[in-house]
Amino acid sequence: GARTPLEEHLVEGAQTATDSQGVVNLHFTVSPEHRALFEAKIAEAVPALEKKLGVKYNISLSEQKKSTDTVAVNPDNTPFREDGKLLFRPGGHGALIENLNDIDSAVVFIKNIDNVVPDSQRGVTLEYKKVIAGYLIEVHDKIEEYMRKINAGDYTMDDVREMISFMHDTLNLRDDAMKNLEDVDLVLYIKNKLNRPIRVCGMVRNEGEPGGGPYIAYNSDGSTSPQILESTQIDPANSQYKEMVARATHFNPVDLVCFLKDVDGNKFDLPRYVDPDTGFISSKSRNGKELRALELPGLWNGAMSDWNTVFIEVPIGTFNPVKTVNDLLRPAHQG
Repeated sequence: GARTPLEEHLVEGAQTATDSQGVVNLHFTVSPEHRALFEAKIAEAVPALEKKLGVKYNISLSEQKKSTDTVAVNPDNTPFREDGKLLFRPGGHGALIENLNDIDSAVVFIKNIDNVVPDSQRGVTLEYKKVIAGYLIEVHDKIEEYMRKINAGDYTMDDVREMISFMHDTLNLRDDAMKNLEDVDLVLYIKNKLNRPIRVCGMVRNEGEPGGGPYIAYNSDGSTSPQILESTQIDPANSQYKEMVARATHFNPVDLVCFLKDVDGNKFDLPRYVDPDTGFISSKSRNGKELRALELPGLWNGAMSDWNTVFIEVPIGTFNPVKTVNDLLRPAHQG
């Protein structure tokens, strides 16, 4: 029979993230106007899938917080009003960093609701979910080893050199200023950089799909690190940047696995790691009137700017988006 994307996520969740007790923890962020429909579909689908798959679902829903809405303005930057009242709009998917911050889990898988396939096509997705999750744990465990040595003061300069190599070779994090730091300051710098949320992001070969991609970017503190950049973050007037984008080999399919707790099991406060300078202004309309809208830093770019980030190439078969109804005719979406 036919399944909605929501039901496909329920099945994929059971196949990738069932815990030792047979429980599948899933969280969906939904629009308030559609929440009742999501709740009805979940209530309808879950009993049959639990019976078929032998799992127990623990499903939660949330909405973008009204506190993250941004004020709209007219094209001349004066406040946009309706019936004399200011218009506030949702601040884009970057607002969902607040929702993610409310989830009390160490490891979280993140993906878009439209990037799903039927059972017969899911093998490569399941395999590479394990790959990126396994590598996340590998990276986390190495960071934990280093953090425990630093916190205990039980390290040698050989350990410090190994930590720097790990930052360079695994996290692709570099900063020329490190050369000029005294030993104590250097260890504090390493500690601050390692003690952050971690994400491993699957990247597919660029086949011309619209969206962002993986880059090495300069940060405000002078360091360079891997970042997912959207086209809105790249200056179209800079010919060098345009050429770099045109030659980009990989594309961001929004397939992330994240580690959200520190070595002592405490949750990171995720809004602290957002780069507020990566917000942008978009042109929209409301009831036929043009307006300008402030978009918050995107969830997987500016909102995770100050995370430790690793990119892994995954097969194109793991990326099967549905942006238009015709995308449903692609082979990947045929049962």
